[in-house]
Amino acid sequence: MILTVTPNPALDLTWRVDRLVAGGTHRADTGAARAGGKGLNVARVANAEGASVLALTTAGGRIGAEFAAELTVSGVPAVLVPVAAETRRSIALVDDSAGDTTVVNERGENPTDAEWGGLLAEIVDRLPGVSVLVISGSIPPGAPESLVPMLVAVGADAGVPVIVDTSGPDLLRAADAGATVLKPNAAELVEATGIDDPVEGARSLLARGAELVLLSLGAEGMLAVTATDLLHARLDEPLAGNPTGAGDAAVAACAVRYADGERDPELILRRATAWSAAAVLMPLAGDISPRWIALEQQLRISRPDPASFRKDPS
Repeated sequence: MILTVTPNPALDLTWRVDRLVAGGTHRADTGAARAGGKGLNVARVANAEGASVLALTTAGGRIGAEFAAELTVSGVPAVLVPVAAETRRSIALVDDSAGDTTVVNERGENPTDAEWGGLLAEIVDRLPGVSVLVISGSIPPGAPESLVPMLVAVGADAGVPVIVDTSGPDLLRAADAGATVLKPNAAELVEATGIDDPVEGARSLLARGAELVLLSLGAEGMLAVTATDLLHARLDEPLAGNPTGAGDAAVAACAVRYADGERDPELILRRATAWSAAAVLMPLAGDISPRWIALEQQLRISRPDPASFRKDPS
């Protein structure tokens, strides 16, 4: 079973507009509300593709009640730890004319130490049946610095592969704590490591203890970096759509591959890139298009010169 942990869940609100104009007034059809946060999106994708999965997160307040109700209807297996703080919201405005999406994320509120303890206890109780632990998404402001290392260590100490998708100092802490796979995007990698060269930045995470770094490059595809290999996967032409759940779909693909016992970085990269691309074609984060099979066959895989990803100093 894949266990996903979302430390900072959100009720995802999505509206589509013909054209987004800064400072303007817009009319839109009824929007969509969905229980989200990166770990929930991972669980949705994995569950839809037939994997055994359980989503673990928190919920609180009026928004948390709406969050819980939608999650129940969705059919995604989940355990919600009650907290006093209101569950946050995430707003996505999809611009149909430009083919891009503007996202506003509330930061969220930090649960109490006792509430974090309840989340940790739920993880520990379920670890005997877990094949992969996924820790995904942002961390609420004010959360203890020890939170991510503690979550990673619980899985690592139990011999369970741990996949982490987060940002900032917590990305480094996850690597130091023994995370198996890290999945930043290019901006998150630079922010966390201070290294502009994406390959060198990924290798710095490997030096801290990670086994595999999956690095999202947006329209340029994805890199898989290990201690001995560098692989690049991309489509010939980028896809237009809503990219907000693309990284989560990549994490879901990696988790499903790991749960199946797969460790070949090329096979993991192929599936992660295909599912990521297929997510762009869907209107809501947490879904992937059935076209992922065809997209996987269309991918170009190469072992590039690491220098080709360095920015031109001029």
